[in-house]
Amino acid sequence: MYVTGCYFSYLAISIVVTIWVARTLHKSGRVFLLDAFGGNADLADSVNRLLVVGFYLMNVGYISLALQTTSALNSLREVIELESHKIGAVLLLLGAVHFLNILILAKMRRRTMLQHGVVA
Repeated sequence: MYVTGCYFSYLAISIVVTIWVARTLHKSGRVFLLDAFGGNADLADSVNRLLVVGFYLMNVGYISLALQTTSALNSLREVIELESHKIGAVLLLLGAVHFLNILILAKMRRRTMLQHGVVA
């Protein structure tokens, strides 16, 4: 019984966090992308949507792979510990991917500014 409950709560928490982060990044990332792409709104919006799709695919894939467990889970404490480990791994992955995207986009922004003669 504990294993099934753990699966459902892990999936619910992970999916809710993934949706919240994706919406936040999509909404707040547009301005950053516009700047990174030199004001090209069509390109910024397109990349923003593609980043969100990639974000969902990678996250849901990782969440699915991390779902399985070989632990017996004989107590609520064991469920909480397992879930915290799995959700923590999802959050670390989200953070790492986010910072990698920011680094890449910052480099693109710098290149765009150099091409237009603006020194940053």
